[in-house]
Amino acid sequence: MTIKPLSDRVVILPTPAEEVTAAGIIIPDSAKEKPLKGTVKAVGCGTKDEDMVLKEGDVVLYGKYAGTEVELDGTTYLIMRQSDVLAVVG
Repeated sequence: MTIKPLSDRVVILPTPAEEVTAAGIIIPDSAKEKPLKGTVKAVGCGTKDEDMVLKEGDVVLYGKYAGTEVELDGTTYLIMRQSDVLAVVG
């Protein structure tokens, strides 16, 4: 199944949270820091007031509470507006 965002929205695959262990203690997923970096997987066409500057494959940074989580074929993606993206990395 594919997903095509509308307007100025983008679909981002978050970078997995790093699993940190301290003295043999495994930190559960619920206590891990939410990643703020991901890869753009799909982009909308933009709006008449704002061109789409992001493209598929861009590695981006986004706000901690940005976007809506969507699960598709067992993978969790974020859908957010282009304006919620803070920066393109590299």
